[in-house]
Amino acid sequence: MRAGLPLLALAALLGPGAAGAAPAPVAKIDIEGVISPVTLRLVGLAIDRAQSERAQALIIQLDTPGGLERSMRAIVQRMLNAEVPVIIFVAPTGARAASAGVFITLAAHIAAMAPATNIGAASPVMLGGGNTDKTMLKKIENDAAAFIRTVALERGRNADWAEKAVRQAVSITEREAVRLRVVDLIADSTTDLLEKVDGRTVKTTRGTVTLQTRGAPVTPIEIGFRDRVLNVITDPNVAYVLMMLGMLGLFFELSNPGAILPGVIGGISLILAFFAFQSLPINYAGLLLILFGIVLLVAEIKIVSHGILAIGGIVSMALGSLMLFDAPEIGLRVSWWAIVPMVGATAGLFLFVIAAGVRALARRQLLGPSGLVGQLATVKERLAPEGQVLVSGEIWRAVAEGEPVDAGARVRVVAVDGLTLRVAKADTKGGAP
Repeated sequence: MRAGLPLLALAALLGPGAAGAAPAPVAKIDIEGVISPVTLRLVGLAIDRAQSERAQALIIQLDTPGGLERSMRAIVQRMLNAEVPVIIFVAPTGARAASAGVFITLAAHIAAMAPATNIGAASPVMLGGGNTDKTMLKKIENDAAAFIRTVALERGRNADWAEKAVRQAVSITEREAVRLRVVDLIADSTTDLLEKVDGRTVKTTRGTVTLQTRGAPVTPIEIGFRDRVLNVITDPNVAYVLMMLGMLGLFFELSNPGAILPGVIGGISLILAFFAFQSLPINYAGLLLILFGIVLLVAEIKIVSHGILAIGGIVSMALGSLMLFDAPEIGLRVSWWAIVPMVGATAGLFLFVIAAGVRALARRQLLGPSGLVGQLATVKERLAPEGQVLVSGEIWRAVAEGEPVDAGARVRVVAVDGLTLRVAKADTKGGAP
């Protein structure tokens, strides 16, 4: 009995220390904006890093208007097969999980929302801008409904509402989402979230995991410079501006071979724009209208149409810009603040070139013999009637009309005979301006 007392004392000492051990860290990444291949890469890196650093959970703070269906499905697949529990937190206040964001939220092991947020409107958006018959639309809708339903059932959430979000584009607030079992809880902040999920048990691919997140340190996963740049260019407004700059750059390079800089900037801008377009619902009719507008503006330089081609080009570019992205979500449209300056700047640039060309055609020829007629000259050698005059820094042989002209006098060129100028006093009738 006495021999066991030291062991009991040691256990008593170790017990509180073990009970008070610091909980494992929780990884966190912020995902904001359109769901794209860049988003897929970021989520994949976050899950891999959380698993490699043995974090007990990964928090994805989400705020999205939706995005590319292909990227969304890949993200959902990664989350369903993740070994680390994934917590989706729709935040901050005022954020939303719309369209593709609904699928991602429902796929989380734990789904939470901040106050004054919303979720829903998951109807599939057709990509490509083409006309799709009713049968194809129905097939796409049924496929999306079946997918979101199976995801909701897998996570024990309201599959009926999830299907309505696809078929009827319904959207609900955070309080309704908790009441309808679409999400698990409402949290004011990340700290509040960790307090509320503490003790919850979730099922992952490696087995059942009980979270111990109360007071757990949060390790933010920083987004690298490369991914930040790629995430920025997938914004519809940025992609639109890059496309316009790219087309203008290549146009000026082809118009002025050897300029180099416009071609380099234009090529890089177009490549970045095409990268962004693969992540966005592009309407090819809108893209063709923009290209047609550029062609009309170029044609205005070559063909005298009294402004008809220029007006048509401006109208075509404006309509194409409005139609470029075929999506109902505001976050997937080009803003007027991007359309008006770009269309205006492009049209103004071409009109400036056209006006400069018209002025050049109307200007008197400055080179060759005919360009000398009408110019003033200074007599270098007395004209009696032959002598020399200075015209634009050049000495010419000249013949005076009428009476002789003394050196230093001002004369005007009235005609050119080969290499001889015929001149008259500037104040005479023949040389009057």
